[in-house]
Amino acid sequence: MTSTDVRTDGAGDPGHGGATPHRPRTRGCLPVAGVCAAALVLLFLGSRLSLLPGLGDLFEEETTDRSGPAVLKSIQDMSAYEAASGNFQVVVDLEKDAKLLPDAIRGTRTLYVGAGTVGASVDLGKVGAEGVRVDKDRTTAELVLPHAVLGKPALDPDRSYAVSKQRGLLDRLGDFFSDNPGSEQAVNKLAARHIGEAAAESGLTERAEKNTTSMLQGLLGSLGFEKVTVRYGDPAG
Repeated sequence: MTSTDVRTDGAGDPGHGGATPHRPRTRGCLPVAGVCAAALVLLFLGSRLSLLPGLGDLFEEETTDRSGPAVLKSIQDMSAYEAASGNFQVVVDLEKDAKLLPDAIRGTRTLYVGAGTVGASVDLGKVGAEGVRVDKDRTTAELVLPHAVLGKPALDPDRSYAVSKQRGLLDRLGDFFSDNPGSEQAVNKLAARHIGEAAAESGLTERAEKNTTSMLQGLLGSLGFEKVTVRYGDPAG
């Protein structure tokens, strides 16, 4: 007789304890998440460090000027001769504190480099008939001109910049909700004031008067005057 082997260990029966339990297939999701994370890292590095060609165009900043045309408001005739100009630079260290709050909560400190120019001019339009004397032979001339004056300091935005700016928490929040965050109007005014004070002590007006004298002597000399005297003071005197 032929015997037939019959398995009795229950290995093929899922209802028995010896059956292999069913496990969710989650290993396939992990490589996908890793690939996505790696792609995001490469995308970030490519945009920041230009490691990946072509990605710079995706994050490139585009500037559009939608300003309207400049409108002429007024025209002023100038009679002053600007005979000298000085270039100045000042480092402004402006700090604002609250009396009862620490600087970390309320307070600002700005370190700003301001650069600008100041001109010195002589107003020839104020010279009247009594301020010009010419002899009958038209070979000698004497002029009495007003003293040179300084113009307003003009800050150069291309050479002026903020080195650092420290702000307290409340000031940062205020800049966040402000229409003009991080305004540098205060340091600009302070820089212009210091530049104006430096120009007043620089001898710029004396240089302007000297240059004006040289200009007038050369101009009148080319017209045939042999002696030209220029004085500064009250033209009426």
